[in-house]
Amino acid sequence: MKLLQQNEIRTAARTAESQPQAPKKDKAPPPSSKPAKSGGGKQKKKKWSKGKQKEKVNNTVLFDQATYDKLLSEVPKYKLVTPSILSDRLRISGSLARRAIKDLMARGSIRMISAHASQQIYTRATNT
Repeated sequence: MKLLQQNEIRTAARTAESQPQAPKKDKAPPPSSKPAKSGGGKQKKKKWSKGKQKEKVNNTVLFDQATYDKLLSEVPKYKLVTPSILSDRLRISGSLARRAIKDLMARGSIRMISAHASQQIYTRATNT
């Protein structure tokens, strides 16, 4: 019973303390210089771009005579020889570039600098 009376006293005190709020003023938006849009429909959903696509290179898997001659004449003059460089410059596949490097090593045209499971680095053979 006492609890109920205390709650009534508290609620009465709250209502007595609260002051009536001033009425809100309705402000009209200021007239803009832009003409109003007619029929503001739903906007289109943004489409994500696929980014820049790299062109697929069509590397050869067998040597033709011109490419093989270029391999024997120009590659021993390169300062740096790797399978990826041969593949890029001669437009040959990576496996063919690795076989070509083995062939040039056997001929003594290039020498190995470093070998790793994923990357082999060669340079031109010097007469020292």
